[in-house]
Amino acid sequence: MTIREFKMPDVGEGLTEAEILKWYVQPGDTVTDGQVVCEVETAKAAVELPIPFDGVVHALLFEEGTTVDVGQVIISVQTSEAEAAAPVQEVAAPAAAEPAPAARQPVLVGYGVSESSTKRRPRKAAPAPAVAAQNGTAAPVAAPAAPAAPAPLPAVPAQPGGERPLAKPPVRKLAKDLGIDLASVVPTGDGGVVTREDVHAAATAAITPQAAAPAAAPAAVAAPVAVAAAPAADASARETRIPVKGVRKVTAQAMVGSAFTAPHVTEFITFDVTRTMKLVQELKADPDLAGLRINPLLLIAKAVLVAIRRNPDVNASWDEAAQEIVLKHYVNLGIAAATPRGLIVPNIKDAHAKTLGELSESLSSLVATARDGKTSPADMQNGTITITNVGVFGVDTGTPILNPGESAILAVGAIKLQPWVHKGKVKPRQVTTLALSFDHRLIDGELGSRFLADIAAVLEHPRRLVTWS
Repeated sequence: MTIREFKMPDVGEGLTEAEILKWYVQPGDTVTDGQVVCEVETAKAAVELPIPFDGVVHALLFEEGTTVDVGQVIISVQTSEAEAAAPVQEVAAPAAAEPAPAARQPVLVGYGVSESSTKRRPRKAAPAPAVAAQNGTAAPVAAPAAPAAPAPLPAVPAQPGGERPLAKPPVRKLAKDLGIDLASVVPTGDGGVVTREDVHAAATAAITPQAAAPAAAPAAVAAPVAVAAAPAADASARETRIPVKGVRKVTAQAMVGSAFTAPHVTEFITFDVTRTMKLVQELKADPDLAGLRINPLLLIAKAVLVAIRRNPDVNASWDEAAQEIVLKHYVNLGIAAATPRGLIVPNIKDAHAKTLGELSESLSSLVATARDGKTSPADMQNGTITITNVGVFGVDTGTPILNPGESAILAVGAIKLQPWVHKGKVKPRQVTTLALSFDHRLIDGELGSRFLADIAAVLEHPRRLVTWS
């Protein structure tokens, strides 16, 4: 038998490290060529890694939550003699030997192999894994020149039924996120495989009306929220430190760069959206839109697109190197989404050319992908204008920071029943506040004010979705 090693592949796009989010295998599990063994998160997206050979998992060399440099061995697999003949990194078991040059380098699908010789920044020495302590033995001290490999992680306990339920990795992650035990789910897939629908059905049956309320709320967009789980701390601890990495790290860097590069101006408008809320209800009952998600965000997005058509100069970017303003004749509409891994801003490509139904489908797809943590880097690039919905948290308004490279961002406040002067009388009406932040290099006060006023005008009298289109 031979031990073969699988290294963290080159994720491309200038990234040199990735965080291990989830192991899908444990020591003793049988793996086959192409099987997904773990999910990792780079600064841009979460990606699943397939193993490039067959065998039995010998050891997982890093725990979940560990950030690993590209090129470091993350898993070792025990293979047969015939399989070991393949030209991949291998060492003779049980003694560790110098790895042989790899004729085949495993890579992430869609990224390719990077030949760059750029040196990575020095990394702090990582603490020895705590697995040895869990097993009751002391972890070996690493020599300066050749750090010892961490002990393998303990295997997952067997399921109550004696066999591990059959399910694909994304389905396992969905079940974990929803708090569903896969062993309790009735499978309907071919060969007894648990599907996403099975998990959702189990979740629906298990939740109470109180727990179901958040799921029914529009989860389309959200403002930045604190999503990183704090490490368990002693009740007497006065401080807890949370590492800044992955999506949160890149978001922080981008926001600092944007805040101190683009001169921000924020304007506000409060107005009556009662007619728009009535239109939402009418559209929900329209058989032509059956099966589509109809909510206020959809009409707000459509209002923004109509206002851009009336004020095309707001849809631009600033080219610092060329000292030029680049007018965009397309709209890639960004939707700020709070996910379990931090704030991301995927965008709907060519939103300006979509019908109301197509826009609804794109919003639903964007939300589902972001919620599952599968948003690709391409989905977050080349945005032009963004919408962020702080109203889902009951917040009235805010002063949002521009997504880097974009000209404006619209914050949508909570829609509340308030006393309002309507036709000369004070009546309860549905009222909201919009806040528009924009780059004053691209948009002056007059243009920004017209653009914001047009969005409000469409939402106050939604018939303008037709008359102004």
